[in-house]
Amino acid sequence: MEALLKRDRLVVLGSLLVLLAIAWAYLFHLSSEMASIFFAIPMDMPGMEGMPGMSGTPSATGLLAEFALLALMWSVMMVGMMLPSAAPTILLFSAVERKRGERPIASRVAFFVAGYLLVWTFFSLIAAAGQTFLARLGLMSPQMAMTGAALAGAVFILAGLYEFTPLKSRCLVHCRSPIDWIPRHMRPGRTGALRMGVQHGAFCVGCCWVLMLLLFVGGVMNLLWVAAIAAIVLAQKLVPGGLVAARIAGAVFIACGIVLIARPLLA
Repeated sequence: MEALLKRDRLVVLGSLLVLLAIAWAYLFHLSSEMASIFFAIPMDMPGMEGMPGMSGTPSATGLLAEFALLALMWSVMMVGMMLPSAAPTILLFSAVERKRGERPIASRVAFFVAGYLLVWTFFSLIAAAGQTFLARLGLMSPQMAMTGAALAGAVFILAGLYEFTPLKSRCLVHCRSPIDWIPRHMRPGRTGALRMGVQHGAFCVGCCWVLMLLLFVGGVMNLLWVAAIAAIVLAQKLVPGGLVAARIAGAVFIACGIVLIARPLLA
């Protein structure tokens, strides 16, 4: 049994690492492509007015294509940011499946992960719609960051305040203690595994959705900023004292928001 658990753990962990590698490779590629577009090509070049954050009104087809690309970008980014913190829960699910003697284990784990990522894909659609809306209002720069200090400060304050809410605490406790949740919510078959993945993903979104809004502040394709937020998520979920870390992060976010809003007023 121990040998089987170890083998399953290695297979699941290896699969997650492959997914992470693909996601981050795509993000690096996309970041490089964007850098060549926004910094190497003059902004007044014909056709640039249809890019996110540029002036002009694209056609319905162009707007739909832009939204599809943004949704894909957000979906891949959520894979790269959230799978590391979800890995312990996925590995635990695999171990419980093996001990329960469920067959086939691989497919049920795959359905669990698919359910988890399905929730984040839905979130990605909402985030892409929000980014498209902000870009059309001229509130996003070509580098996909908010242009207004007051708006950016408000997002920071919102993110900080949310860290102190009961909903944040409940979702974070769930994400930090899957060992209690998984055995009590086991469902038979692949559909049951998919449902469990969706439920876990819902708690995860409830824990982290406001943190994801900070990507609008530092730049959606600023990979250092993306990695920093992913590290905050990882620390809150896996490091001892994660609830305290969330409160500290909340206080820092609120302070950053106040500074951003006050700086133009004091200038």
